[in-house]
Amino acid sequence: MFAMRVLWKIIAVLAGLVICSGILGCGVTGRSEELKRAGRELIVCGGPNVLILELDGKGGPGWKKLWSWTARRADDLPGYMKGKFNSTDDCKSVNDGREILITSSAGGAALVERQTKKVRFWASVANAHSAELLPGGRIAVALSTAEDGNAIEIYDINEPEKKLYRDELYSAHGVVFDDGRQLLWALGYDELRAYELQDRQTAEPKLKRKHTFEIPGRGGHDLQAVPHSDELIITEEASVWLFDRQKGTFREHPQLAGKRNVKSVMVHPLTGRTVYVQAEENWWAYNIRFLNPAKKLALPGLRLYKARWVVRRR
Repeated sequence: MFAMRVLWKIIAVLAGLVICSGILGCGVTGRSEELKRAGRELIVCGGPNVLILELDGKGGPGWKKLWSWTARRADDLPGYMKGKFNSTDDCKSVNDGREILITSSAGGAALVERQTKKVRFWASVANAHSAELLPGGRIAVALSTAEDGNAIEIYDINEPEKKLYRDELYSAHGVVFDDGRQLLWALGYDELRAYELQDRQTAEPKLKRKHTFEIPGRGGHDLQAVPHSDELIITEEASVWLFDRQKGTFREHPQLAGKRNVKSVMVHPLTGRTVYVQAEENWWAYNIRFLNPAKKLALPGLRLYKARWVVRRR
């Protein structure tokens, strides 16, 4: 009898574990407090607005605004920069949720402290479409089509406007640093590149191209890593794809295949829930969409371009 009670306790503990796939989501029972709190904060951007929202935690459409930023209200941003954030197109939570990395197709990139809203870094960057923190206090920015665009550029966080390096990449839209492989992945119009960072501790860092892959489509747009996986998520004009960094192969996303003009996709590393934005009018949307479970969050009046999870270690 005692042995049976022990066996049932073991079964109950196992039933409370998380069984999670980075793409198809998680089935969770007996959630820990950490997991209950995870996946509640979203950062969204479009037009001049960058917002952090708190979801209701029930998987439904409820939310409240926690934080907002616009360049015109940033007292420490130079006047000539304020109009360069009228068309924000990416917003990433970085450094354990303490800072926000922002880019704008109107010509700006910035790193903003969440608590103080202090602008730690800014730069004039033609048609900036995404940015990524690099080791050694550097930032990589993807520049889309423009007279001074079509490139990947590297900047120094501690010296606003100081460009350190540039490599041509037509219609560059996405950058992701691969810490495990120590590579910078960059997405252009029809290709995905992997760069090795060289001379990173010097005043003249460089990128050495290691691999180039032709993507299965045109108009490469969003690039994100799938947590706990070798795969990257890639969106292009006609579909959403998964790229295996180990094998160098592409496959269509099992739930987003064939969806056109998806502007952003991100999988939460703890919950496995996916958030994405699909253009509904021209290049913007009025709704944020989710998978695992499938839901829709309406934000009327905002021209949404991208939505990202705010991820914290604790």
